[in-house]
Amino acid sequence: MFESIGWAEILVLIVAGLFILGPERLPDAAAWLGKTLRKVREYATGAREQLKSEIGPEFEEFRKPLEDLRKIRDFDPRRAVTKHLLNDLEDDYQHKPNGHAPSTSGQAPVVQPPVQRPLGYNERPPFDPDAT
Repeated sequence: MFESIGWAEILVLIVAGLFILGPERLPDAAAWLGKTLRKVREYATGAREQLKSEIGPEFEEFRKPLEDLRKIRDFDPRRAVTKHLLNDLEDDYQHKPNGHAPSTSGQAPVVQPPVQRPLGYNERPPFDPDAT
């Protein structure tokens, strides 16, 4: 619910609440806020359960577009390009969301492509007449 609020913002809210409400009323306000949030959460859960019971199996069909939107939100362009251009080679080269290869502890090692050595002085590059 509060994914975008960090610890610094929470600390600022607590200090502001302490100055605004004072130390005598702050615990009562925090208890009221907790009870209110709990009631709102219970109302939302009850409404969802009531819709699920009244609509029946079609309820899951309504949830599918929401799941599709969630997949779009988690879209990773690098993975999409790898999947479509390299014919699903991403199974060979799995990456974390940050783009780095995962740790290999307990997993099969990731296959790396062969490293090409640089050409030496006066060395001719390999030539394939069938490739032209």
